[in-house]
Amino acid sequence: MSDLSKVPVTIVTGFLGAGKTTLISHLIRESGGRRLAVVVNEFGTLGVDGDILKGCAIPDCPAENIVELANGCICCTVADDFIPTVQTLLALDPRPDHILIETSGLALPKPLLKAFDWPAIRSRITVDGVIALADAEAVAAGRFAPDVTALDAQRAADPSIDHETPLSEVFEDQLACADMVLLTKCDLAGPDGVAAARAVIAAETRKPLPVVELIDGVIDPRVVLGIGAAAEDDIAARPSHHDGEDEHEHDDFDSIVVDFGEIAAPADLADRIEALGRGGDVLRVKGYAAVAGKPMRLLVQAVGARVRTHYDRPWHADEPRRTRLVVIAERDRLDPAAIRAVLTV
Repeated sequence: MSDLSKVPVTIVTGFLGAGKTTLISHLIRESGGRRLAVVVNEFGTLGVDGDILKGCAIPDCPAENIVELANGCICCTVADDFIPTVQTLLALDPRPDHILIETSGLALPKPLLKAFDWPAIRSRITVDGVIALADAEAVAAGRFAPDVTALDAQRAADPSIDHETPLSEVFEDQLACADMVLLTKCDLAGPDGVAAARAVIAAETRKPLPVVELIDGVIDPRVVLGIGAAAEDDIAARPSHHDGEDEHEHDDFDSIVVDFGEIAAPADLADRIEALGRGGDVLRVKGYAAVAGKPMRLLVQAVGARVRTHYDRPWHADEPRRTRLVVIAERDRLDPAAIRAVLTV
């Protein structure tokens, strides 16, 4: 960096369930002596990722260095949330050597990148790099579009149609803003899936980008930290579907929180979440469940019909044993009554 007084910031973007939290957890554990700080942005009112990362806290990245913003997309709440948060982190003693920002899976990275030109912080931090994570299995299958078959049929019926779904636009904007792409969950995709995902990414990017394959978020921190891109200085080279707009909305997406009591069996809950995903309307489910007779809290993470659960920590004595799940879908496909009926039957 030309200005050694600036703290480098890495923006970690990527679609829902691509593995951003897993990557950052690994970087915290393998910090190599760097003093890290983390800003986590959640879409929806139930914070999950920040709690997970605080469970990974170490002396070089203590819990107070991990800040969660769950009040909406940070690229839409720059003045109210993001700038004050960065100022707070820069005031820490000792000051962080590097700041990681995990965006919501629905966030557009370019508006956030523009925030680094704000007078309050532009002389104190620099964007070391924008890292886009892409789920190899999902990308290969085209699941960043909610209904690919219907979309293709509509295009075939009307050749004049030349638009993408909102999810595709988010995916493309994340790639267009990136300095590097991390292809995640390559073990699930297999060699053919990885090759297909690479082909999709190559077709969607206007400039050659390094694409690195990884499993379970494991990567040498030197690969992703210390890029020195100063991305805030070449914003014009990072095109977006929303260029020319004063601001963007997330009206295309919405979320609800489903809150209920203990469950009898994790497998039954996983089956119900999988059923929601198979319907094609629900994009993401994440949260916690209380399992009857179990002292540990069950962490729930789902992308489409793919559901993963594991016990992450004991329930605290002062917290109620309950199940809370945030469900994210495109706004016109979100049916709260139907979702609650499936999950709480």
